[in-house]
Amino acid sequence: MARVCSICGKGSIMVGKRNLLRGQYNPTKSTKKYPNLQWLRLPTGKRVRACVKCIKNRAKTK
Repeated sequence: MARVCSICGKGSIMVGKRNLLRGQYNPTKSTKKYPNLQWLRLPTGKRVRACVKCIKNRAKTK
């Protein structure tokens, strides 16, 4: 199962933190950030994984 929102298609991103003043060996620490996905039951009865932003937006429009 992919970590992708089934409503908006939001997926993971790579973020890095620069380590400065570490001498000649200066790696960048890259990490992968995932969206906050939660299970959501649609009116049709189907369960999908949606990001919290989509869930909040859906609750506003009701």
